[in-house]
Amino acid sequence: MAGGSRDPLVVGRVIGDVLEPFECSIPMRVTYNNRDVTNGCEFKPSLVVNQPRINIGGDDLRNFYTLIAVDPDAPSPSDPNLREYLHWLVTDIPATTGPSFGHEVVTYESPRPMMGIHRIVFVLFRQLGRETVYAPGWRQNFNTKEFAELYNLGLPVAAVYFNIQRESGSGGRRLY
Repeated sequence: MAGGSRDPLVVGRVIGDVLEPFECSIPMRVTYNNRDVTNGCEFKPSLVVNQPRINIGGDDLRNFYTLIAVDPDAPSPSDPNLREYLHWLVTDIPATTGPSFGHEVVTYESPRPMMGIHRIVFVLFRQLGRETVYAPGWRQNFNTKEFAELYNLGLPVAAVYFNIQRESGSGGRRLY
């Protein structure tokens, strides 16, 4: 369905900006404070300070997955010159588990957008096997497609995204 015009990953331009069209083949559940992430939903920065709970489906513990979380709208959607900003990278996650059972290559950094509405995209790839993945030198200008090609990950097996924007009234002084 990824090619369909009603696919929220297409409508939200995740397909194109971050990923090639793909078929979702593994269930992935992303949860912040007991609230599920669904495509296009909105979260406030104060609710995503801590890394989410992620449950990965599948039925064979010999299958391993790589999880990537990126912001394709950094530093602002109108000028995303840092696209993609890497928020999290975990490899070697066994099927039926979550990131805490994998190898955290890049630690979780909570999204803190300054301007506009940003998309935070969680992408899951199936690995061909366990292998050493090197942390990129920096978080900005990460490229999910190039990373997948470098490590022979193929197309994603699952993806979900949410929208986030700066909370009104955060920061600055108030005069009463």
